[in-house]
Amino acid sequence: MGKSSLLHQQTTMGLYLRDPERNGPPTEMDPARALVYRDLVFANLSSLLSGTFPVLVKILGDEHWRSLVRIFLRDYRARTPKFGEIAQEFVEFLAAGPLALSDGPWPPFMVELAHYEWVEMALQQSDAELLVGGDAALLLDRPLRVSPLAWPLAYAWPVQRVGPDYQPDVAPAQPTLLLVRRAEDWSVRFSELSPLAWRLLLRIGEFPELTGREQLQGLAIEAGAVGASEFLEGGLVLLRQMHGEGVVGVG
Repeated sequence: MGKSSLLHQQTTMGLYLRDPERNGPPTEMDPARALVYRDLVFANLSSLLSGTFPVLVKILGDEHWRSLVRIFLRDYRARTPKFGEIAQEFVEFLAAGPLALSDGPWPPFMVELAHYEWVEMALQQSDAELLVGGDAALLLDRPLRVSPLAWPLAYAWPVQRVGPDYQPDVAPAQPTLLLVRRAEDWSVRFSELSPLAWRLLLRIGEFPELTGREQLQGLAIEAGAVGASEFLEGGLVLLRQMHGEGVVGVG
């Protein structure tokens, strides 16, 4: 078999596996064998993704979930050969707002729910090391760091509450602010953040050279609470709490 003929067969087979409704298998191949390959590829991809997005699967139901996986297989070209990274590319595919998903039974919170579910897997698989917190007595006097295993997240939808029995149609007026972190026992823990706590964690990443005191002073300016001693006292309490949880450390 020549190279051009082999390439043609591979291309034909690839199109068939991705979109069997519009493409047939190579003419030289036994249709029954091609069907086995087609079903295996789809089943493996569906199984791989459903383990990461169990809540989304329950909400959509089997038929619509299979339709979503079929669209992803048909339209998306993955950049990674690693199975563990396919779920991230699935989230990116949904976030890109593909035309194929502009209509249909897709809930308005689907993209954010998928991201929220993916975060747990991403933290469990992360190679990042736990943060060495340092001396809590120096929180105000030294620059601060946020643990690479602690992610402050903001969503328009209350993704932590969404499920088969709670599927809102309209996003609330206030965003949902969450902290997702991996603990020493490798469990992934989710907690809600106040707007000030969320902003403080973001500021530490944005201005890593500032001391804890300077971070709190900057946060007070943003919040319109300049000179309020109770604001700085409350901020120090918050820093100590996050330090004890391994979220924030002294640089």
